[in-house]
This record gives sequence, C-alpha cells and structure tokens, in this order.
Amino acid sequence: MTATPDDDLQSFQVNLTGVVDLLSKHIYSSPRVYLRELLQNGRDALAARVELDGDDASRGIRITPLSDSNDTFRFQDDGIGLTAAEMTELLSTVGRSSKRDIFDLPRSDYLGQFGIGLLSCFMVADQIVIQSRSARGSAPVEWIGNSDGTFSVRELEGDLPIGTTVSLKPRFDQHDLLSTTTVMALAKTFAEFLPVTVRVDLPHGGSETVTHAAPFIEPHTTEPSELLAYGRELLGADPFAAIPLSVPGTSTTGVAYVLPSSPPPGARQANRVYLGRMLLSENVDALLPDWAFFVRVVLNSTALTPTASRESLVDDDLLEHTRSAIGTTLRQWVLELAARNPGQLSDFVNLHSLALKSLVIHDDELATFITPWLSVETTLGRMTIETLTRDHKALRYAESVDEFRQIASIASADRPVINGGYVYDTEIARLLPTIVDGLTVDRVSVLDELDFLEVPPLDARTAVARLEDRASAVLADANCSVIVRSVPSADVTGLYLADPEVLRSIDRRSAREVSKPGLWQNVLGKVDAFADERIASDGISKSLARLCLNWNNPVVVTLSTLSDDAVFSRTIQLLYVQALLTSQRPLSVRDRAMMTNSMSDLIAMSVKLGDDLPEGNSL
Repeated sequence: MTATPDDDLQSFQVNLTGVVDLLSKHIYSSPRVYLRELLQNGRDALAARVELDGDDASRGIRITPLSDSNDTFRFQDDGIGLTAAEMTELLSTVGRSSKRDIFDLPRSDYLGQFGIGLLSCFMVADQIVIQSRSARGSAPVEWIGNSDGTFSVRELEGDLPIGTTVSLKPRFDQHDLLSTTTVMALAKTFAEFLPVTVRVDLPHGGSETVTHAAPFIEPHTTEPSELLAYGRELLGADPFAAIPLSVPGTSTTGVAYVLPSSPPPGARQANRVYLGRMLLSENVDALLPDWAFFVRVVLNSTALTPTASRESLVDDDLLEHTRSAIGTTLRQWVLELAARNPGQLSDFVNLHSLALKSLVIHDDELATFITPWLSVETTLGRMTIETLTRDHKALRYAESVDEFRQIASIASADRPVINGGYVYDTEIARLLPTIVDGLTVDRVSVLDELDFLEVPPLDARTAVARLEDRASAVLADANCSVIVRSVPSADVTGLYLADPEVLRSIDRRSAREVSKPGLWQNVLGKVDAFADERIASDGISKSLARLCLNWNNPVVVTLSTLSDDAVFSRTIQLLYVQALLTSQRPLSVRDRAMMTNSMSDLIAMSVKLGDDLPEGNSL
C-alpha cells in the first residue's frame, strides 16, 4: 500500500462536526442506527450486483463485532463494490442519494435515500475506514474519513474480494454499541426479514444467521396458522383474527391483527413497518384510519416515503392512499364476518364496540350490518340494538349520563330511554330510524319526563301544595325547589332532577368552594355571572334543581302532616342528600355539612325525646 500525501487530502463540503451533531441530536433517535444504515448500504450494494451479473445465493453480509480478541468492528458485504471515483462521489458528498443514480438502477431496489447514512457511523467512531473492490473491474481502493472533516482515497496494492468492508474503532464512550451482544440484538431487529443472508460472527468462533423468511410479505399465500403464530409473537397474546393486506398502488403488503382485547382510550396505534424488508419503526402511528384502533398492523413496502431519520413515514399522498386502502380492507372484513360468521361477529363487537360505533356513524352500508349487534345502556338494562328495536318502535335518548340517571328512576317500561352520554351513543340513537323501518327516536330531557308523572289525587292537593312550599323554603339555600308527584315505585322517597344547565352551574359552584382564592375562582365566578345574565336577557327566571318527592311513599305522606318544623326541615334535608346520592351526584361541601348537621340534630332530638318518656316506655 502507498500512503497518500497530506497535500492530496480533500475536504468535505460541509462542516462535518456540525452535521454529526445534527444527526445525533435532531435527526436520529439514537446512535444505535449506525448498524441500520450500514445494513441498508450493504443491502443496496447486493441489489446493485444482482442487476449487474445475476443472483448468487452465496453472497451476503457478514458482521464482526468487538470482542476480547478483536478491537475493530467490521461490516462486510459481497455487493457491487466501489471504484475510487465512486468512493469520492458517494461517500464524501453529504446529501447525495447516489447509488440509484450512479448504478442507473430502479429506485424501488434501494433503501437509502438521503445520502447521510454513512455519517451515522461518526456517532460511534472518530474514523471510518472503507475498503472496496468494484464488480465493474478496477483496482481495490480505500477511503478513510475522519470526524474532523477530512478524508482520503487511495488505491490498494494486491487483491480484495468484490464487495465492501467498513471498519470502525469505537469512541471511548461507544464500546458497548459495537459489542457482540448489542450488535446481535440490533441485527435481529433491523435485518430479520432482509432478502439477503446476514451473519454475525460469535466471539469464540462460528457465526449466527439472523435473517429468515417473513410471513407477512406475501400474506395471501401464507398459511393462516403461520400468520396467527407471528401475531402471537408480535402482540404477546393470541390475536382475535389475522387480516391479510395488499395495496398494489404503493407496493405494500402485510397483516392487520385484530387485538384480543379493547385498547385503552387514547392508546397510540403502534404499528410495525418495514421498507424493503428493513425495519423502519415499530411505532408508526399514522398508518391507519382513526377508527381502526382495534387492530395492529405489520407491513412491508417499497414505495412509501421515509422521513430523513428513516424512523417514520412522510404523511404524503402515498401514505394517504395506503391508509385509505387498509381502511377499506378492514371494513370489508367486518362486512364478510357479518354475512358468514355471526357468532364470531358478536364476539368481535363485544371486544371492540367503541371502534365499531365510530365506524358505523360514518359508513351507511356498514351501519346496516353492524348496528344491530351493538349494545347500549337503556332504562330497561343493557341490551343489543336488535333486541331493543324488535320490541319497541318508539325510543327516546338522553344526551348525558346525568340526565339518563335521573330519568332512569321515573321512566316507564313501555317508553325506554337510551343513555346517549357515552361516546358515539347519541349519534347511534339518532341513526337508528334510517336503519330500522318504522322506528322513531326522540330526545328526552328531565323536565320532559317529569311531565309524564302523575300529580297527587285532588283531595290531597292542599296538603301537597303546603308540603311543596315548606320543603322549598328549607332547600332555598341549596338552590333547589320541591315538587310532589306520584312515582310508580313506592320504595322511592325522592328524586333529584336538574337540566344540564343547572348541573353545569352546580359543578362550577362546587369547584369554587374547594378551590383557593385566585384566578381560577374568579374565572368560575365570571362564567356563572355570564350565565345568569344570559338567562335574564332571555326573559326567563333562573332555573333551579328540583327535589321530586314521591306521594306514593308513606314517609312523604307523613311529612305532609308533620307540624314540628325542626324535624320537618332536618328530614327534608336528609331526603335531599339521599336523592343526590341515588342519582350519583357528588356531594358539595355545603351538601356534606347539611347531611352531618341534619343527622346530628335528629339524633339529639330522639335522645331528648327518649329521656322525656315515662320509665318502661320506648320510642
């Protein structure tokens, strides 16, 4: 070998130190990507050689990690190799996506796109040594690049096998990234499904091949059991189903695995994507329609566009087309399931009802098949929409959980109400008349339902009016008025009823009571003041919550005849708190104080009354 004089050194066209800092801090997520970039270059070189002189199964990639007996990491490929001119052109111009251009070969055969991959090696080493011999016929050459921004190229005497070898001596703080354990793990992660043989040398002799066939590359010709086995490995549990995917427009194939359990709300769509069988990322989250969170996808593509870091996908027209095509395939699978296997569809709906509800409100055809299988909460209990609409042709829905809980206590069995307070359930309720012939669905409010309750008999009207007035005076400070109606169930003493605007006002007041004086408390106060002004400008009186006492309950009837004001007021307060708890409303600071004081007073009155009784008598 003959050394190159210092006068022949040539400079990079950029500040290399700054570029490496940019790569390590702002483009690549970790120095670990150095091996991925080397694998991509090796894979591209092998593809170029196949185009030049045909395939040869003996060719591949060999990686020699650091070990106790080896202080240099080596990456060897049997690819097309490089001439001196190509080395200068390809390796020393940052940003040149050159392999396709120089070798004049199809773009889809190559993984690298940005011409910055080799520089990632400077994150683990201060010097990169590349020795190569071109299959086009030329002398072997050596390229040495330094982290200070200089490089040299020279021809080598003697002979080298066709291909390229990259040698790295680790920086003082990156020894572990070039060691056998880490290199083996990275090679299996990135190169597992490459269509070339990748071997990693072992410290005590021999090597391990890390590449093997991928079941999802041609999913339509793969045994279903193989797809499910790979899904089990991917998910850590048996998938509910494996759905083959194919998007010819972007040369994309893969599998969508239906999750065996419903993911938590807001869970990311962590999908695994390979480009040219090289792992891009295990957490691509823009690959599916938003509603398709019941599946996890693994796919391979040769046309989708990676970002500069090659760790995600560019959200361009190609990705949008792929996303739309995958959504169509998933939708078609659900339709076929409805037609061919209703039992499995029922199990699927039970697992992923939220995703399906999201889907059917945007897809009229799918809604016809899927909606009857969905379940909703009603005043008759939870039931499927098919059962509900078969037995009832007039349905109603409440728009919030709070309204539904109040209405559930007084709704009649022949006029069921759907709880529309859960995600998508109001939309589903409104959709039903377009799916079920002859069905009517109306919105109901608390005050609407109150109108259907019977008023007490005529001969009790005077006592009822007096009871309403006295009880309303007791609860004036709680902003609650009292009405008396005949509720069918005699076990119910009272119901707490409030429309949504009143409930929001109560929630704001409760928040002010527990918050410290300051900006937030002032904001809540201004919101309440604005709401009061709006109500006044509309020409109506401020709405109050209502305690509906049940005239069919003996306690309420007894209260109407009670002359002791103290006992009356404490009892009304307790019935008010009981109604709040029954409707699952949280107690405010004032409500808790009312409950404690009322109970204490009633106990004190009972004790005093007991002391005044003659000996031998009891209450």
